[in-house]
Amino acid sequence: MKKTRLKGEGDFRVVLGNRRSQAAEMVLTAGQSEGSSDNRHRGSDQWLYVVSGTGTAIVKGKRYQLQAGTLILIERGDRHEIRNSGRGKLRTLNVYVPPAYRKTGDPLSPGRR
Repeated sequence: MKKTRLKGEGDFRVVLGNRRSQAAEMVLTAGQSEGSSDNRHRGSDQWLYVVSGTGTAIVKGKRYQLQAGTLILIERGDRHEIRNSGRGKLRTLNVYVPPAYRKTGDPLSPGRR
């Protein structure tokens, strides 16, 4: 069993994981975005849960509104961007299956999972 506490600060940090999956916390300030039209996880599905705040997810060119309680699945290979469209912080909990990042937050290559 592993346990941690989300801090709600910083930009992105891996908080828990094992060989099969991992969780990361992402915090975007007003107007900030993460990813781009080229951003994708070639080897991992990403479950994104909005803890607080509002924003927009752009997945494969389509826009989805985000608010506290929203859960989305970004499938492996889907190009995506997450934008904070609110005035406060957009806080998300992200689960990657299999892991997509090293503990440092650097991306893993698709073949190194």
